[in-house]
Amino acid sequence: MTPKQFQNAVLKWFDKHGRKDLPWQQSINPYRVWVSEIMLQQTQVSAVIPYFERFMQSFPTLESLATAPLDKVLAHWSGLGYYARARNLHKCAQTVLQEHGGEFPQDVEALTELSGIGRSTAGAIASISMGLRAPILDGNVKRVLARFHAVEGWPGQSAVANQLWELAETYTPDKRVNDYTQVMMDLGATLCTRSKPRCEECPLKKSCVAHAQGNPQDYPGKKPRKEKPVRSATLLLLEYQGEIYLEQRPDSGIWGGLWCPPQAEDAKAWLKQQRWRASEIQTLPLLRHTFTHFHLDITPLWVQLDKVSTQVAESGAGWYKLRQLNRARAAQELGLPAPIVKLAKQLLALQAPLLAPTTAD
Repeated sequence: MTPKQFQNAVLKWFDKHGRKDLPWQQSINPYRVWVSEIMLQQTQVSAVIPYFERFMQSFPTLESLATAPLDKVLAHWSGLGYYARARNLHKCAQTVLQEHGGEFPQDVEALTELSGIGRSTAGAIASISMGLRAPILDGNVKRVLARFHAVEGWPGQSAVANQLWELAETYTPDKRVNDYTQVMMDLGATLCTRSKPRCEECPLKKSCVAHAQGNPQDYPGKKPRKEKPVRSATLLLLEYQGEIYLEQRPDSGIWGGLWCPPQAEDAKAWLKQQRWRASEIQTLPLLRHTFTHFHLDITPLWVQLDKVSTQVAESGAGWYKLRQLNRARAAQELGLPAPIVKLAKQLLALQAPLLAPTTAD
């Protein structure tokens, strides 16, 4: 199959079966495509759609995102994970506004110089929203090309990645590059899936080497297995008169910029430093949260306070009603990591007999 035949085959399939009604495919511009591409990194389309729609309601333009407080941006990202994406999104918007007059540069290399934009994301922005000829190589496209040519090895290895980039460059057309970019992602997401690929429906099946071999599931090669390390942390669920104390985490590190209970190995020492007094400290069941590179075992300590030095929150800290934290909208507006939402629900269940509804809530 020549590159031209490859292009014609997939574009013909796109015209009949391709996805054309996704939110970011409407009113296409570089800003909307960029936000969707960042959200879609490590996240499935079905999960991204409601986040994208809420994000666009609050930040309809690049300028509105660039001038918004980072807190607000992170709150809209709460639940999507990989929070560095949101911080880079905010930083990138500010750079484009301040250094490029609010317009994304129409050049792939210049796009890759912006925070959080790699080569493939730059290609998607340039091809879909600007009509520039630019190859992409996201996870879906890697899978399609690796199977079509039976490319051996894990794409995380530079030699394998370079080979796949060469193929991506070869097949990218000069015309209808926006549709071609979309169809390559669609094929990987809907037909050429990781498990149980629907090869009989694929427009490339007649020339796909992996299909001919009968082993498409063997491509691309798997990342060498490595046991994830386990880290541990103790979180203090400080409860006083139906309210929970939260602190905003530093921008760097896990859950950067989000709101969490204090982390301390010695609860009594921490309380003594704050001049707070606990009436009871109870250890709740261990909660494991898995990140990309490690497991985090969280030991939650429910600390019931009968004395605090002040209820006036200093900058970066505050008291929040437990019931409010268990409301989805409130949790998103504040910016809570998913494990903290789980712990808040657990704590509310334990406190249910003690926390009767009030009009103040």
